[in-house]
Amino acid sequence: MSSPSRLLYYRRRHQLRNQGGHVFNQKELPQDADIVIVGSGVSGSSIAYNLLSANRKLRIVMLEARQAASGASGRNGGHTKTATYRSFSENVAAVGEDEAIRISQLEYDCMAAVHAFAKEKNIQCDAKRCDTVDIFYDKDHLVEARQSVTLMEKLIGDSHPCSKHTFYSSEDTAKQFYAENSLGCIKYEAGSLSAYKFTIGVLKLALALTLNLQTNTVATSISKSNTDGKTIWTIDTPRGTIKTPTLILATNGYTAHLLPQVKEIIVPFRGVVTAQRPGKSMPHAGNLPTTYSFVYKEGYEYMITRPAIQSSLPPPNGHVSDGPGADTDSAYDIVIGGGLTKTPDLGRSEFHTTDDTFANIPGSISSYLHDCTADFFGSNWGADHPQRIRHLWSGIMGYSADGHPLVGAYPGEPGLWLDASFQGHGMVLCFLCAEAVTQMILGQDHDKLDEWFPRSFRVTEERLRKKFDGKIVGRETSEAESVNGQSGVIN
Repeated sequence: MSSPSRLLYYRRRHQLRNQGGHVFNQKELPQDADIVIVGSGVSGSSIAYNLLSANRKLRIVMLEARQAASGASGRNGGHTKTATYRSFSENVAAVGEDEAIRISQLEYDCMAAVHAFAKEKNIQCDAKRCDTVDIFYDKDHLVEARQSVTLMEKLIGDSHPCSKHTFYSSEDTAKQFYAENSLGCIKYEAGSLSAYKFTIGVLKLALALTLNLQTNTVATSISKSNTDGKTIWTIDTPRGTIKTPTLILATNGYTAHLLPQVKEIIVPFRGVVTAQRPGKSMPHAGNLPTTYSFVYKEGYEYMITRPAIQSSLPPPNGHVSDGPGADTDSAYDIVIGGGLTKTPDLGRSEFHTTDDTFANIPGSISSYLHDCTADFFGSNWGADHPQRIRHLWSGIMGYSADGHPLVGAYPGEPGLWLDASFQGHGMVLCFLCAEAVTQMILGQDHDKLDEWFPRSFRVTEERLRKKFDGKIVGRETSEAESVNGQSGVIN
């Protein structure tokens, strides 16, 4: 496997590893297990924790191709942001009012649950609940936002906080949120955290409950056989094979590697993220009170600022050590991702790739992300920090034709479960989707689950017939063109 782009600098101190750099709970790969989970991200880790919390006697083995949480969960920008108003109108049209409401409520509830769980379990993941603002530079998108929020208020009202939004004028946006030359913005609840640290925290809890985590163990193929009338799955790895009656693929954009029949159903997509020092004139020394999205006609970017780890830290506009792996050095760093449409082909080449190596990050995207923060904040930015660009990396997401995750039992394949395709929106989907698939696996799939979990997220034969055609359905306004050149919407 090619060397991936290096994950954000603070991850080094939090890796799960022994002296050899691996986490093998046993010297040899077990020959069998009650349950095998492929993937150690938020989804796989949460599923393992949930199952073992219900039954500690379960023999659960988790296979991870690289190091723990080294996929999309460890590579995203750490934005726990719902933005459900962006997809609400489209969801109403596609799946109906009740289901659209259920989706919006789940995303908000998932955001809240992640932060609550981190607090309850004392997971040190830099979690911060705060507001977020979407800054608009395109009139059509602003009009659509107002229309969608109006519909949410009509259908949801005050019954759930997911419908609460506040609009600000151009002048107030510049004054309160430091973004000049916009048409205005919308504010709502969100948060930020280190997704890597959160995932490692969940993994540690699962390991304490007897999870067997096997890192640097690539699942190369899966096959099934029938033993005494029961389906048994065999997972091949370079370290041997392991058999199980219950196989869970928490593999998101990599799912087609093991399940070729979903090649055109769950499509991988590469995203790019940078970490930067704030400009020398940024208000609050760069410690901005909100997170951001910057929405323009051709696309969008999303941004958080890293919190201070210690109150005694000097402000980032002064001299801050850039020692490797030091969490304290990342205080107030700006983490910003996006720039899809800045490639010559308007982002089409970023689909159908699982290449997250540093060498192949498009230069047009990295250059744009380098420059855009100063453009967005204008005179509030000031002079660049002498070591402005701290890190640049990429990660692979998974997208489906209808814009929803694929969660549940795979039709016609007994014992095979999916929890994947989170549309680049996993931090407000994965944690509760893991809870839902856990209930399904444990035989607790009843009417009460349908009260909060969207049926449109379940794996069905009908959904598996829908092939991704290049259009990304609904969240983060439009990203100019889709893969096949048609207008699309991207998360």
